[in-house]
Amino acid sequence: MNLQGIYHNLKKDLQVVEAALVQSVQTNHEQLFASASHLLKAGGKRMRPVFVLLSGHFGKYEIEKLRQVAVTLELIHMASLVHDDVIDNARTRRGRKTVKAEWDNRVAMYTGDFIFARALEEITRIKNPDVQQILSTAIMRMCQGEIEQIKDLYNSDQSLRRYLHRIKRKTALLMAVSCQLGALVSGAVPEIVRNLNAYGYYVGMAFQLTDDVLDLTGEEETLGKPAGSDLRQGNVTLPVIYSLAYASPSEREKILAYLHSRGKEGSVEEMIAIVQKTGGVEYTLQLSKRYLQKAINSLECLPFTHERESLRMIAEFIVTRSY
Repeated sequence: MNLQGIYHNLKKDLQVVEAALVQSVQTNHEQLFASASHLLKAGGKRMRPVFVLLSGHFGKYEIEKLRQVAVTLELIHMASLVHDDVIDNARTRRGRKTVKAEWDNRVAMYTGDFIFARALEEITRIKNPDVQQILSTAIMRMCQGEIEQIKDLYNSDQSLRRYLHRIKRKTALLMAVSCQLGALVSGAVPEIVRNLNAYGYYVGMAFQLTDDVLDLTGEEETLGKPAGSDLRQGNVTLPVIYSLAYASPSEREKILAYLHSRGKEGSVEEMIAIVQKTGGVEYTLQLSKRYLQKAINSLECLPFTHERESLRMIAEFIVTRSY
């Protein structure tokens, strides 16, 4: 199973969204156009637009309204990626140089701001105050999540609850909003809107948990970035949090030494080996599967349609993918 197969029936409307994304980064400023286009050409799964389009089928499907929502959400996501790469000092994303690596931090930050401004411009075309309120609240909470992640860099004292709260704001929230708004602008009944929002949240949590595993176990050529990137940048994810609780005293001391020295003592490879040995990877994958099941349960309340089946397949893909 791959995303291309799942997305097949959405191909035409995804092309409409992609064309609108290309148009959205048009500007007479040569530098901004080059850097914004660089990010856009890197592609991506376009999961948020897909969630918008699929959810729109549970109401009155109008591509123009859905396009506006899909473009807005993808631009917000893109802007956050550019800023993330500066904060994380990331050199590659999706197998390509990041904007900050191709140019510098200042260009990257202003590029992110430019893309975000384009998202705000797109929002103004959506003449629905409920949509604007949901989007503004989501953006605020995403920023809070990013600040929380920065505060927790190399922090060895993190609870499961704190970690889950952080990834909810960092990843799951925008996916939940994608499903919610796709249904809302299409006039779906409130119960369906609520269930799609829940589905998006659970899928988003499963997505980030799986991402955190892949960061430790994936191949660089598949991930498009070096394995162990989170640890190198000081992001303490659930596999590491679990290992800190259940590793042997000597192994725990090695992880603590690595974190307290901000990566100067020990190696990422050694940390990954300890995490895998102590079951951190398996625990995180199991939790991801639990969120997957919750996502599928949310779909059971929806009418049985091809789009509902596509949402189920996407959820299953998320926890079995290798990239």
